Amino acid sequence: MHVPESQREFLDKVQEVLRRYDAQLKDINHKIWSNPELAYEEYKAHDHICELFDSLKNNGYQVRRKAFGLETALEVAYVHGNGGRVVAFNAEYDALPGIGHACGHNLIATSSIAAFIATCESMKAQASSVSGFTVRLLGTPAEESGGGKVKLIKAGAYKGVDACLMVHPVPMIPGKPDLHCMATVQEGGFLANDKVKVTFTGKPAHAAAAPWEGINALDAVVSAYVNISMLRQQILPSQKVHGVIVNGGDRPNVIPMTATVDYYIRSPTTKTLKPLTEKVIKCFEAAATATGCKVDYTWGISYADLKTNVPICESYVSAMRSMGYHTIFDNSEEKGGLAGGSTDMGNVSYQVPGFHGMFCIPAEGVNHTPEFTNGAGSPEGFERAIACAAGMAVVACQVLVDDKFAEQVKENFQRQ
Repeated sequence: MHVPESQREFLDKVQEVLRRYDAQLKDINHKIWSNPELAYEEYKAHDHICELFDSLKNNGYQVRRKAFGLETALEVAYVHGNGGRVVAFNAEYDALPGIGHACGHNLIATSSIAAFIATCESMKAQASSVSGFTVRLLGTPAEESGGGKVKLIKAGAYKGVDACLMVHPVPMIPGKPDLHCMATVQEGGFLANDKVKVTFTGKPAHAAAAPWEGINALDAVVSAYVNISMLRQQILPSQKVHGVIVNGGDRPNVIPMTATVDYYIRSPTTKTLKPLTEKVIKCFEAAATATGCKVDYTWGISYADLKTNVPICESYVSAMRSMGYHTIFDNSEEKGGLAGGSTDMGNVSYQVPGFHGMFCIPAEGVNHTPEFTNGAGSPEGFERAIACAAGMAVVACQVLVDDKFAEQVKENFQRQ
């Protein structure tokens, strides 16, 4: 693959910067991984990252804590000259209950921090030939469940951004141990996602002495679960509906007055998600009708499907291959462990040109398992995240200095 001149001049510099900051990057990665925090509770991660950049303020970084109205969001910015084009990196750092960083968000944060530093330091060498540029690191809480990036969008965090990049770890693909990373360009790798908590309300009664006096909310939950299980036979293979029973009652001898389920509904695009969600709602409504229960819905933040910018993907693959890493465009035969997952980066990709690459780490299990947590904390996982940071930094520098490439990125986004 041809390496653009605007990339070639940054390849060595980016890698040199990352070697120079290796100790600080290892430290921040370990701090985040060893202190897993749930959505909107990522106080330690927030503080550790801000403290890192506070220690580097002589480099010209502007640190903003509790950014955009969110306690655990942050922004670090470097602005040169008139500001120019803007590149942003997303740093996720929330974990999962009981299994820590089982989706490797410590590596996501570390790779974005590393890419931010490498981009800033490399662009300083070009400052005299560029009238202005801006590089931003956005700390984005609550990807796993709380839609942190959606709230940041509403608060204006992505306004004026010309490109937004991040990478996400997945397990190594069986039979392809040499594969380092993938650029996601195919539809269906990350799905649009509706989230809903459904509560059925009936009437309590003594389960043995007078069950006929009660209206059983647990029966409604069971009915809804069965209805959705049958619905799965008639939905597309690319569509997913899955949930858990949050509350099914308190005592066996009391007819449950309330019972609750939590469901995720996924489809390849926001357009195809709407009719699927309507079908799932009918399953809940039917259960309520059959049992005589009242039904109430609490909707979570919906995630959009991912629109990946093709010129950014091509630039990233070119950069990674130039540095000797086996990198492919993602396709249906070689998707990693997140195929079928969802991310609030999808919502960002509807707002600005976006990139959400995937990279492979050694792990004995897929994402959201304790085995993947171990892989996310491994030395090799860290090294692979830093390699991808180099690729992102090279792309970011190209966006900032190459007018033709920046226009291609913009045109591709506008056509999507």
